[in-house]
Amino acid sequence: MKHTLVVLVENKPGVLTHVSGLISRRNFNIESINAGYTEEADMSRITIEVDADDEYELEQVVNQLSKLIDVIKIIDLTGKDRVHRDLALIKVKASPENRAEIVNLAEIFRAHIVDVNKETMIIELTGEDVKIDAICELLDDYGIIEIVRTGKIAICRGPKAAKDV
Repeated sequence: MKHTLVVLVENKPGVLTHVSGLISRRNFNIESINAGYTEEADMSRITIEVDADDEYELEQVVNQLSKLIDVIKIIDLTGKDRVHRDLALIKVKASPENRAEIVNLAEIFRAHIVDVNKETMIIELTGEDVKIDAICELLDDYGIIEIVRTGKIAICRGPKAAKDV
């Protein structure tokens, strides 16, 4: 089962390495990891998606993470009412003959064309994994050159911030 963990940490060099290292040492595969600043300058937010079938093992990892000095709080968003998104940039072959088809496809998925040249287009898409996977499957017919994805970010719905949950 995939779990989405939010780890609020002190904004210091090396913290991301410590967090990801601890998770990988416990033999969990990190499906996605994303780190960035928050509304507080001295705090960063790390969103991690891990595939964990053993709930006890996941609990052990969370307990060990909470013991790290720079970790402020850990929230498991799995099963909670939340909004989660992934950002993808997809570079696809685009000849003058098929360019309009690709633009129409992008519009269907509410994606944006962010770059065009004689041979390629770059499409920007934000959404859930299944949405991004679906457009990639359709764009594959045109020839995908490169895909870059940010990894999942997530936020709880409602008035409370993650640090208050």
